[in-house]
Amino acid sequence: MENRDATVGSKVALAVRNLTVDLPKGMERKHAVKDISFDLKAGQILCIIGESGSGKSVTANAVMGLLPRVINISEGSITCGDLDLTHASPATFRSIRGRVVSMIFQDPLSALNPLMTVGEQIEEVMLAHGEGARESRRTRSLALLKEVGLPEPELMYHQYPFRLSGGQRQRVMIAMALALEPTILIADEPTTALDVTTQAQILDLIRDIQRRKGMSVMFITHDFGVVAEIADSVIVMEKGHIVEQGTAEKVLQSPEHPYTKRLIAAVPRLSENDRAHEPGEVSEPIMAVERLSKEYRSGSKFFGKERAVKAVQEASFTLQPGRTLGIVGESGSGKSSLGRLLVKLMDSDGGRILFDGQDIAQMKEAEFRALRPQIQMIFQDPFASLNPRSTIGHILTVGPVSHGVSYKEASRQARALLEHVGLDSGAFERYPHEFSGGQRQRVGIARALMFKPKLLIADEAVSALDVSIQAQILKLLDQIQRETGVSMIFITHDLRVASQICDEIVVMQRGHIVEQGPPSQIFRNPQSAYTQELVAAIPGENVAA
Repeated sequence: MENRDATVGSKVALAVRNLTVDLPKGMERKHAVKDISFDLKAGQILCIIGESGSGKSVTANAVMGLLPRVINISEGSITCGDLDLTHASPATFRSIRGRVVSMIFQDPLSALNPLMTVGEQIEEVMLAHGEGARESRRTRSLALLKEVGLPEPELMYHQYPFRLSGGQRQRVMIAMALALEPTILIADEPTTALDVTTQAQILDLIRDIQRRKGMSVMFITHDFGVVAEIADSVIVMEKGHIVEQGTAEKVLQSPEHPYTKRLIAAVPRLSENDRAHEPGEVSEPIMAVERLSKEYRSGSKFFGKERAVKAVQEASFTLQPGRTLGIVGESGSGKSSLGRLLVKLMDSDGGRILFDGQDIAQMKEAEFRALRPQIQMIFQDPFASLNPRSTIGHILTVGPVSHGVSYKEASRQARALLEHVGLDSGAFERYPHEFSGGQRQRVGIARALMFKPKLLIADEAVSALDVSIQAQILKLLDQIQRETGVSMIFITHDLRVASQICDEIVVMQRGHIVEQGPPSQIFRNPQSAYTQELVAAIPGENVAA
């Protein structure tokens, strides 16, 4: 890897010295960050990496003046050029946000206003700083939409966020952040939940804009694969402390701190070998999908503006008992739609789904209800899929109890399962907000296993987790499968993860299955040009093991 830091000047755009941010009393530690110091050089991309709770986002929010009222800076300083941001007034921060320092947030859907069009939201940034007349703001907005690579800027200008894909929404966030051409750009996990090709495009876009405009970029991530693609220098944080920093080449190729080494070791690697299984008898597939189709319609026929999107087009595949089938592809490829069809969260338009020999595709809900416990789903966002007002015990037992299991027996099973997925039985009485993301995903897995299902469908179950937590969840799923013999359909946009856990892989593009086969064939010798593009876009394959 080239040493990109050698091309960077020595002028400091942002200086953080001995920064300490206190947490409220009663938290597991006293400080969100403790005595940290670093420089962001002009024209440099600085990556801050660490697991959830390491203090990465708190550091970024301190720079932006966006810390919650319950936590505050107790020591140290943050200076941007000649400006001291440590205890700057709200008016000062309002004057520099967007103009001097701008931020791209992790989740663009929650960061964008659902009631405003894309164009209105970009213009609002300029309007807040009194920049330009209305027509010039519109012209600038269209130019930004084009600059960030969005198709048909005139059409995109009038769209609402919910109509855009994840990658398109992230591009809108970048356009908003660039509206006033800031000198410092802070990107907080901007590619975490994106597919590999969209992630590669966003990384290329940020790097290209940074070089053309000479911006300084603070890039927050938990993936060393991303660091290898974009960083000039790196800071590694653990539990509020900086444990290692240096050039990207030095930290990636010669890490010194044990924590850095653990993070690098946890980066999922592309495995070109097929999973090993004990030889067994050839059996009937647990699921056989034949020519399955689904089309979404929006708009109105009456006004001639009806829009039809073929989400799934004549998909066919089989899944053997005790095996894992991976479904991979970009956002909008039809992966999640296919998953929802298989678990009958929506009805298909055509085709068959043979589960244990029965065609469930055309079954009415009342008829399918008896089979539903046998097909369970692990959702992408465990926090959104867990009822915040219910204890973990209630969340785990309510399903089995409604299917006739006694509460006493369901409680016993729930406590045993919590321990099986790596949580203590005391979690039974606690609420979802009391757990980390990885712990909540373990709860989601336990909930799915309460019914002793024959088939688990995991929809992006590890995409938003830290690499070390991700590795733990993948190991847990593999262990559960080998112990229980459950079959799995694993939906993911991360080909590195798919290569490790799947026996067979299906590649989807625009609703079609373009290729399927074992990992050894898909990754060593992909036949489809689209699969070749996906494999080529995998980030950070040159990170030292």
